[in-house]
Amino acid sequence: MKNHDRAADSALPPALPGPSFVLDDARVGRLWCYGGGGGAEVGRAPLVLVHSVNAAASAFEVRPLYEHFAGARPTYAFDLPGFGLSERSARVYTPQLMTDALLAVVREVRRRHGGAPVDALAVSLSCEFLARAAVEEPGAFRTLALVSPTGFSGPRRRPGPPGSTRAVPGLHALVSTPPLGDAIFWLLTRPRVIRYFLQRTWGRREIDEGLWAYDVQTVRAPGAKHAPLYFVSGHLFSADVTRLYDALEHPVWMSHGVRGDFVDYRGAAAMRARANWSFTVFETGALPYFEVPARFVAAYEAFLAGAAGGPGGG
Repeated sequence: MKNHDRAADSALPPALPGPSFVLDDARVGRLWCYGGGGGAEVGRAPLVLVHSVNAAASAFEVRPLYEHFAGARPTYAFDLPGFGLSERSARVYTPQLMTDALLAVVREVRRRHGGAPVDALAVSLSCEFLARAAVEEPGAFRTLALVSPTGFSGPRRRPGPPGSTRAVPGLHALVSTPPLGDAIFWLLTRPRVIRYFLQRTWGRREIDEGLWAYDVQTVRAPGAKHAPLYFVSGHLFSADVTRLYDALEHPVWMSHGVRGDFVDYRGAAAMRARANWSFTVFETGALPYFEVPARFVAAYEAFLAGAAGGPGGG
């Protein structure tokens, strides 16, 4: 493990301010992590933030939350395999790889903080990775926050065989074959196309310009196409996601918006009857903490306080 103050070995700047470190894990490769300095209020559980998955994903997607919480509690984020400053090698990208990466970071965070279980917040598809991680190592987590989670669209449940995915047979082989793969990735990551998809995420023309600018940079890094092409061919979506969500026994907070492409959560109806699940709906797009940060943080803090039986989550 190596400490870094900046991304000296890459033209891509770090997505988040403050200290960072590289975590080398035999199973998942090099992970670029943020956190580890300042703001460690005594008695508060460490917080781990997990960005979403898309063609231009990175830890910048959780920046408002990272900047807010880093001054008050131990707060960490990281770039998932294939994204940001983490390893972007040509390999098979699966939900298990992403889950293993999340668990590697959580283990390191717990090591730094006396073995305490963490509060974890994930966004969109990464909610599936967080759920899988919590099922595999339940003692590592204190609470789970799912922001605009996938796996709940429509009334259909997805109780597939353990570890199964929603990969379309043959699609990755097709879209990754040169020069087609390069052309597809180029088309998906042109600046105007990135803006278009962010506008669909926000459900309006106004987006976060800082996120757009970083997205435009991160898709030009070497190896940037590998993980996204597995994403677009369905390999990173879990076919057993219903089993994962059903198995969660931790306090779970689910939140989402009402604008844009990510507004169908009919599949979550069954969870509303569960005592360990709570819900908040924001009048926003899929990333409410960018649009209404104060309201989002207040709702999340209230959830943490309830889970801990005291102020702020302990």
